[in-house]
Amino acid sequence: MIIFIGINKFIKRFFDMVSSGVLLILLIPFMAIIAIAVKLDSKGPIFFVQRRRTLHGREFNMYKYRSMIVDAESMGSGLCNYKDDPRVTKVGKFLRETSLDELPQLLNIFLGDMSVVGPRPPVAYEFGDFETINKRFRKRFEVRGGLTGYAQIKGRNDNDWNEKVDLDNKYIDLFRKYGVVVDIAIIFQTVFRVFKKDQVYETKADATMTDEEAARQNAENLVALSHEPD
Repeated sequence: MIIFIGINKFIKRFFDMVSSGVLLILLIPFMAIIAIAVKLDSKGPIFFVQRRRTLHGREFNMYKYRSMIVDAESMGSGLCNYKDDPRVTKVGKFLRETSLDELPQLLNIFLGDMSVVGPRPPVAYEFGDFETINKRFRKRFEVRGGLTGYAQIKGRNDNDWNEKVDLDNKYIDLFRKYGVVVDIAIIFQTVFRVFKKDQVYETKADATMTDEEAARQNAENLVALSHEPD
């Protein structure tokens, strides 16, 4: 079993490096066009850089095309993005609906911060004090964070964090049992969902809440959930 897992980890990393490297080269003209569109659409940098957590909880800078106005994270609904969010730019709305804003993460994958498939890397401060999170949440950091993952093909933003963690942990168990076959299946299903523009926006637990109220409740619930006793 240990040899099987080791071989699959090697294959996974090899695939990550080759696929991200080739795509970065092939997509240079297309990515340049997106960069120009972002720059012309609104004031601010082309890329949005955010501290995230990956394997063993290590922090790294994750890259995206900027799809919101500058400093959007510190205003309105913060980390949450609900439908018709006024902070999203015109070009940003298209990039989010097509997931093209995630393309710069190919560089993160090539550098080894992320994998093509794995639990989505959370914002560094999203779980509160990371050192004291419970075992269930800590398990999802036993692999590199991913561009897509099991939770993304099983509901994406329709899932609450309780469901996301269970699905992420199930992915880890499935990978240890079946190896890269699981990743291949997830990649194919991800492509299908991107074309469908499925679950692009987050949903509120209570539709009567404002975006700010829903975001605040979501943040408080997440910290509490990640620190529940084991």
